Amino acid sequence: MSYLEEIQVKNLDHLGIVAGLIDEIGIVKIINNKLGIDVREKISAGTVFKSILINGLGFVSRPLYLFSQFFQDKAIEKLLGERIKPDYLNDDKIGRVIDELYKYGLNDIFIEVVLEVIKKFKIDLKYSHLDSTSFHLDGEYKREEDKEKQEEEKIIKERPIFIKKGYSRDHRPDLKQCVLDLITSQDGDIPLFVRVGDGDGNESDKAVFGKVLVEFKKQIKFDSIMVCDSALYGQENLQLIQHLKWITRVPMTIKKAKELVQNIEMEEVKDEDKEKRSDLNLESYTWKEEIVTYGGIKQTWLIVLSEKRQKSDLEKLKKQLSQEEKKSQKFLKEIQSEEFEHPQAARYKLKAINKKLKLLEIKEVELIETYSKKKEKIYKMISLIIKKDEEISRKTKEAGKFILATNLVEENKLEASEILITYKNQQSTERGFRFLKDPLFFTDSFFVEKPERIETMLFLMSLCLLIYNLGQRELRNCLKRVKKGINNQVGKVTLRPTLRWIFQCFQGIHYVILNGVKQIVNLTEERRFILSLLPASCQRYYL
Repeated sequence: MSYLEEIQVKNLDHLGIVAGLIDEIGIVKIINNKLGIDVREKISAGTVFKSILINGLGFVSRPLYLFSQFFQDKAIEKLLGERIKPDYLNDDKIGRVIDELYKYGLNDIFIEVVLEVIKKFKIDLKYSHLDSTSFHLDGEYKREEDKEKQEEEKIIKERPIFIKKGYSRDHRPDLKQCVLDLITSQDGDIPLFVRVGDGDGNESDKAVFGKVLVEFKKQIKFDSIMVCDSALYGQENLQLIQHLKWITRVPMTIKKAKELVQNIEMEEVKDEDKEKRSDLNLESYTWKEEIVTYGGIKQTWLIVLSEKRQKSDLEKLKKQLSQEEKKSQKFLKEIQSEEFEHPQAARYKLKAINKKLKLLEIKEVELIETYSKKKEKIYKMISLIIKKDEEISRKTKEAGKFILATNLVEENKLEASEILITYKNQQSTERGFRFLKDPLFFTDSFFVEKPERIETMLFLMSLCLLIYNLGQRELRNCLKRVKKGINNQVGKVTLRPTLRWIFQCFQGIHYVILNGVKQIVNLTEERRFILSLLPASCQRYYL
């Protein structure tokens, strides 16, 4: 045997971190307990599940139908266990495990993983955030209607989702889609609950959010304050969640909200409060509290004025007014040059034009009766452009203002600053959606041929998000404790690096077998320091 034939080099890169996080949570054991272990199989369902999550966080633009190829150049025995070969992870095996997951119940598995993470990593659940998004998809996705076949497949679910066209949050009405509702913790953006909804896009957030929160509280029995956008705020939802604690935004379509925003005078900030607000990064906000009863629920309304948003809103208003002035001049010229057979035709045209204007109005001054060149009686309209002063004044007063509501009153009352900071952290779910929609993520996976597998795909993607955010949370918490940062992409020291950047820092780490001796190469001091900040399960793949 030649010298070269005694050397094996496999890529490990950042995948040991991913594998270590999966081990630390105990996901393989959870899946094997749920689906069972068949001693005749070369690889257990839990290990297949682990391989899917590693592939999902591999950040390569390969769909899952190239799954076995993904592991061809990877240290698969190091990551998944001795004697595991890439060809064990074929499409048939992966497909069977995915279908078994669906039959068992995706929600039950997800909740068990979440509960394990909450317990082991002491996730703070004081606040949880809810939002939704849609995913557009290619393909036919014909839903199986044969009840006998469903019974034969033992699908433990009321029904699969409907994949169809509808209102698209991705602005792709030409494609079919499904909807994902996501609840995350404020502590580390950890996904706590996912729900896949029908893809008609008309499944209104207003109609669903209350039910999602009620279901979440049944599954996760913690006294969390739920945070949501204005889609939650409606009389029916407020009645549905009256036993929960919540913070949400009030829609400006509500009459009482309009009146408050128009007429309220903000409280002047006292000198002793200015420093406090500066420490909380709230120096550009002023607010005033009101006790309101709406939908039969007593609540605190926090009317907030943001100076930055006010400046932006006023600039938009100025731009909108300028654009309408140009548009209205064109309309004025058009209507004054037109010849009408009847007075009502002229006024109908004027009414149609004014529907296109929000801040300006073309007003009739005089309707002149005259004759055309053909000696036929016609009518011509003399008009002028006027500003809708009341509408402009209303928008000017509303600029920069919004209202937050909470049912935490009296003995449970929250500080106004805490309500505002908590709502600003609603971005946690939006960050999750950006992660899930990343073009390098496995949204083009092979198991999208039927609705059941779409749901399973989104379940797997949500678990990848959980693993990623958990790793990022642990890293940042450790950096904060040791009070030592690491260099980011531009060479500046930070205590809040993204886990993606850490993944990039670990590119080029190899698992080498030389004359039967196994070793990890390219493990620099910087990489060792990073590993020391991560759970012990991650370190074992490298040290």
